[in-house]
Amino acid sequence: MATVIHADKDMTSVAHVDITANPTGASQRTDSSDIMERGEIEKPLSVRNQLDERLETEAYSLEKSTVVEKADGSGDFKLALDGHTLLIPQPSDDPNDPLNWSWWRKHAILFIVSACAFLPNYGIATGAVTLIAQSKVYGITPDEVNHSQSGGVFMVGAGGLFVVVLSAYIGRFPILFWFLLVAFATAVGQAGSQSFNSFFAARVLNGFFSSVAEAGGLMFVKDMFFLHELARKINIWQSFVIISPYMGPLLAAFQLTKLEWRWPFWIFSIETGICLALVVLFLDETYYDRRIPREQKPLRRSRLHRLIGSEQWQSRSQRGTFKSAVMRPIRAILKPVIFLTNFFYVFSFAWVVGINTTLAIFLTPLYDFGPKQIGFIYFSPVIAVILGEIVGHWLHDAISQLYIKRHDGRLEPEARLAAIWLAEPFMVSGLILLGYALERKWSYYFTALFWGLYIFGIMITSVSLNAYQLDCYPTASGELGAWLNFSRIAGGFVISYVQVSWAKSQGPQKSFAVQGAVCASVSVIIVVLQIYGKRMRMYSGPFEQKAG
Repeated sequence: MATVIHADKDMTSVAHVDITANPTGASQRTDSSDIMERGEIEKPLSVRNQLDERLETEAYSLEKSTVVEKADGSGDFKLALDGHTLLIPQPSDDPNDPLNWSWWRKHAILFIVSACAFLPNYGIATGAVTLIAQSKVYGITPDEVNHSQSGGVFMVGAGGLFVVVLSAYIGRFPILFWFLLVAFATAVGQAGSQSFNSFFAARVLNGFFSSVAEAGGLMFVKDMFFLHELARKINIWQSFVIISPYMGPLLAAFQLTKLEWRWPFWIFSIETGICLALVVLFLDETYYDRRIPREQKPLRRSRLHRLIGSEQWQSRSQRGTFKSAVMRPIRAILKPVIFLTNFFYVFSFAWVVGINTTLAIFLTPLYDFGPKQIGFIYFSPVIAVILGEIVGHWLHDAISQLYIKRHDGRLEPEARLAAIWLAEPFMVSGLILLGYALERKWSYYFTALFWGLYIFGIMITSVSLNAYQLDCYPTASGELGAWLNFSRIAGGFVISYVQVSWAKSQGPQKSFAVQGAVCASVSVIIVVLQIYGKRMRMYSGPFEQKAG
């Protein structure tokens, strides 16, 4: 008899479904407690894990009919509420398994992690509109003050790699807590700094430690949600990341009309403190290795001990050695498809950071803008991100479902890349037309519109790349998120140093046209991945590591 297990919304109860045809042609449903009383128990979890691993090396099978065929008519599998979508990964029977947590608990943690991911770029970009005020206080040029932003930006990218190494070795929860605690202290240090050197040091350190959820958020998403849910949850988390560098200047610009330049940084400190409090009160450890039998797992005793990491430290041997944790990011970036997607992201996203950290310098003399006017123009990328989140909420799933229907219930990771072709025209045209608007002094309405077009495309692209990489190597969620974060930041770090001088020497029209051309040219990588991506993955093999 071949069976599947139908799970309710919260995964708190399951019912076995006999999918072997009976004389009436209908399926027979039985409550799981009745089956347990009759002695018909589930197959060992390892059988389901072996099935998952086998499917991951070929293609994800999301239809129960395909799964039963693959399993040769044996094995128990849990399905989503629709009765035919296979749950990947298969949850265990342990209530401590994050896949079994309630809908409310999962989404509360998703919101808190997303709010924490909002912090680093928000805090760094807040300084984009305080440059002129700070330059007068410190007696240096606005461009020199801008170097503190560049340093902080770089550390957001670099810090993420340290985050995933420590999280793989110690655990997600304590690293998030300790990093946020230091981020809170450095946020206060920025606001209270009495010299540019102390301000610079606090900004750099804050960038490093506040990166924890922006770089590592993908770990939490993967730990709690199933394959068919991932695109929408990544969309939520990424919307917080992408919108954050625009909310900082937007709010700070209005604050500067009534308050001195320190207040935007004090408010950022308060926001960091709120996120820290939410983590302390509501988060928990989400790492759970389903390959280890439940009886061999250490008991969860104290949430306080998990918060500070002592409980995870005692069970660290089950997550591998520190050396293996260090090697995980290296192993990830050496995968051909991961390297290529990150290379593509560097030259697609770099201009986001460059534009955001320098646009106030362009707009102030061009349109005679003050802080309030600069604040208003930041509504454009904010609206673009919101629209990108709304469109992406259905777009990514629609593309996957269309692919599944055309391929007998199977999903290849490369199907996720199709969304980028819808985003590419927005990104390229937005960059080129933004240069025209700045060079030819078009109305600031056009400047805002073209900036928004580019950001809309970036939002769609970011979710697509995260989902693609995670489908390729689901056990490397932390490392993949950290490298995408590093790629997003690395290009922007360089561009923020040269954006102003480049535009002054060649003019915005030429400089932004070059940026648009680069963005278009690297799209050939997507073509290569769609044609040869699967062969590359098969050649390089799975991400075989103990921790996920």
